[in-house]
Amino acid sequence: MTNTVSPDFSDKKTLEKYSSAYTLSDMEIFIFPELFYPLVLANIMSPVIWNWRDDPWFREIHRKNFISRANRIKQYIIDNYIFNLDLETWGLTTKETELSRFSDFFDTEMLKQSNALFGYEGDKYYFSIDIRRHFGLDKYESSAIPYWKTETVEAMTAFRHREFYTTGAGECVSLAALYAAAMFIVGGIPLEKIFMMATPLHSQNFIDEKDGLLTNNRRIMTKNMWFNGTSLSGKARRALENEKVTIVSHITGHIHTVYDRATIDRDAYINFAGKLRNFVRSDLTPAIFINFLRFKSEYKCLFQYHYLRTGTSHYITLEKLFEYEHSLKTSMNEETRDKLLDEVDSEEFLFDPIPGKIMLNEVEEFLKKHKGSDLQTIEAEFTRNFRTEHADCVKRMFADIKEFIITEPKLPSAERNFVPEMHPRISVTDSREEIIRHIRDLACVSEMALLSLYAYRDASSTDWRPFIKAAIERNPVCLGTLGNRSAEEIYRIINDLTNISIYDSARLAQPDEVWNFRRGDGAEKAFLMADAIVHNDPAAEVSVVLADELVTLKYGGKEYPFTSSKGLISKIRIRKNDYSVV
Repeated sequence: MTNTVSPDFSDKKTLEKYSSAYTLSDMEIFIFPELFYPLVLANIMSPVIWNWRDDPWFREIHRKNFISRANRIKQYIIDNYIFNLDLETWGLTTKETELSRFSDFFDTEMLKQSNALFGYEGDKYYFSIDIRRHFGLDKYESSAIPYWKTETVEAMTAFRHREFYTTGAGECVSLAALYAAAMFIVGGIPLEKIFMMATPLHSQNFIDEKDGLLTNNRRIMTKNMWFNGTSLSGKARRALENEKVTIVSHITGHIHTVYDRATIDRDAYINFAGKLRNFVRSDLTPAIFINFLRFKSEYKCLFQYHYLRTGTSHYITLEKLFEYEHSLKTSMNEETRDKLLDEVDSEEFLFDPIPGKIMLNEVEEFLKKHKGSDLQTIEAEFTRNFRTEHADCVKRMFADIKEFIITEPKLPSAERNFVPEMHPRISVTDSREEIIRHIRDLACVSEMALLSLYAYRDASSTDWRPFIKAAIERNPVCLGTLGNRSAEEIYRIINDLTNISIYDSARLAQPDEVWNFRRGDGAEKAFLMADAIVHNDPAAEVSVVLADELVTLKYGGKEYPFTSSKGLISKIRIRKNDYSVV
């Protein structure tokens, strides 16, 4: 029998979880991993990505193959959204504040394993530099940390309203959720094939289609790209090479590196783990070897290339060939090598082999002969066949080759207590209206569906208390200007903002979204004003009365009216940390 989902907001943990659906900071997602996929579903319910399908860029996209569809989506995202980790966007909190929020129901030492700003030291790249200076935090007190809230697709798109922005923007979790929703709505990829991965410093998706695909911030990566040896792929590889995957989230549920209980379908997770491991490993082929030498330039010096030019043997160092590759559009890969060699100045070639350097042509034939052999065997045979005075360098090279062709993702162990939960079952053939109706119908028995409505900001079918808690307690950006002002000054400033919400229908923006994008419906402006008043006067009692087109904020014996098109009817009272709804 299916259990009914009925949140008890008198319970601190429950209220924190549901209020976190509005802010979705990396700390909140780590502690409440069940929040990860609802953002994808919220983006799928949003009209924004559905409108992409009307763009000429996506005309007849359904006729294209998987990679072509993925590339179309990638380019659209690159053209319309930038990566943003600006500290001023969502403001700062403190380590002490965040730890105190969760200390009653979570081992906060575990939080330090999830976030570099709390002491995580998993990625050697980031800890070869001053982490606080890298993120721009060195000018603040040592306890200050950024919110870096995950944006909905509406908030991402609304960045174009901010000064100095000409496109939308978002951080890595926002981009991962955007990609997942876009792959479903525009790319026609079933959610069952889309897995979200969170590491302490990054978020990305694995799409289980063909050989697999990774979405990485604004870009995508195929298996071939994973091994192409470019600096771009090197950056994309960093998270899975150096960090633990703390959460894997899927339409069926999630698995977490800390929690014993996992809600993700066990078979789906095991299949995903196998597909991902296959994606990040390869045999050592001639093409992969060339890519490796491109990636690890220190080993180019070991090799030379034999080229039969106008019937005469010519020889050239590999360093020189890669110099030409760097300056030309052609590469050293076999399919374009002849074209590259044609571009090389004849004076660069020698007529005699270069002493001490291994012939790359022979290495390529050797690798073809040993196709499918394990790396240990290849190394032993290579050492026997290609004797050189640089034996130590060759040994180091094979150690680096192993790291290059075999990545072992640090995934949560499958030794978990798998407890399946009810989850939405939506199809790429469903309309937006059908999906919204299904999720609303399922919300009484599926927490994923219910949390999706909270992440969707649906004020018409959710309890208001989590929204109010997030609005009053976790929106610091607006307070910089509105702090230490009278209620009349605050009202005048807010009322001058454009009276248009970034969300459609009865969905509400948080105060910092209204402030950042300089626009909001009257209902949203009222909560922005309430946030500022409570900040300035912690003992204040504020009420917000929503009566369809009229929203009235009451404080200090005075009334402040706003105009709304949300059609909401409710009465809210805010007093210290008590948020009541009539």
